[in-house]
Amino acid sequence: MRFKQLIVIPVLTALNACSPQGIVNGISKVYFADVVRDLRYGQLERQKYDLYLPARNKSKITTPVIVFFYGGSWNRGEKSDYEFVARRLTAQGYIVAVPNYRLFPAVAYPDFLVDCAAAVKVIQEELQSVKYRDFHPEQKLTLMGHSAGAYNAAMLAMDDRWLNAEGLDRMTVLRGWIGLAGPYDLYPIVLEDVKPVFFYPNYPPNSNPIELVEFSDLPALILAPENDELISTERHSYSFSKALDRLNKPYTLVTVAGTGHISLIGTFSPVLFFKGSTLEPINNFIKKVGSEGSKVTRF
Repeated sequence: MRFKQLIVIPVLTALNACSPQGIVNGISKVYFADVVRDLRYGQLERQKYDLYLPARNKSKITTPVIVFFYGGSWNRGEKSDYEFVARRLTAQGYIVAVPNYRLFPAVAYPDFLVDCAAAVKVIQEELQSVKYRDFHPEQKLTLMGHSAGAYNAAMLAMDDRWLNAEGLDRMTVLRGWIGLAGPYDLYPIVLEDVKPVFFYPNYPPNSNPIELVEFSDLPALILAPENDELISTERHSYSFSKALDRLNKPYTLVTVAGTGHISLIGTFSPVLFFKGSTLEPINNFIKKVGSEGSKVTRF
């Protein structure tokens, strides 16, 4: 039956969807999720999130919660475009929240981090309400992001300012964070569309993740593309991981075979099933930080 679904659904989706993104999200419907859309974490138009719920947890074992921040150079992106990521993760048994956040040119740094922190607070509070009791959501959250979203996750996980502003302590509310193809050594910025987001050449202080590694006390999973065509894997994922290692910080580094900057996130879709796995290291990481949070390094 599953094989038939994988054949039939792409055909139906191709007839109904008007974009490659629509096709990818349509195919992802082979993965069950109960989706609650457009929940608010603020009053502004983009301050909303979608919540993806797995089958109800009859075992009463707590369910890990992932908050996923998408990429797009902080000037584009829409939560609904990443349904394929959320559904695949939900199929692994996780509760997944995907928030929108404000983008350039409407805002610049640090407003998108302010939004992400506000989303984390509301998502945690919402999941602890009685309506989600049957899912047994964990109180601690795992942050996850791709590209610019990985930067957002890293900053919230390493810098007290953002969650503290929401009355939260990052060490209390977070289990750890996962970054896919993130820009962790941001300066000097070489991408023209990113420069104004961070006020080039007058970069804000304390806004570069690699300069905050001394505060990286939460376990981190760094997922690196094998060949990133947009940002340097060596400069960002590898150098950042080495900086963590020098200070004996908890992290895991995994290079995903056969992937680039975009196809790394694309591996969540059945369309790119032939690429290396992102799910295996994510599952291993979440299990590990739930038990011991020890450091493992893989170069």
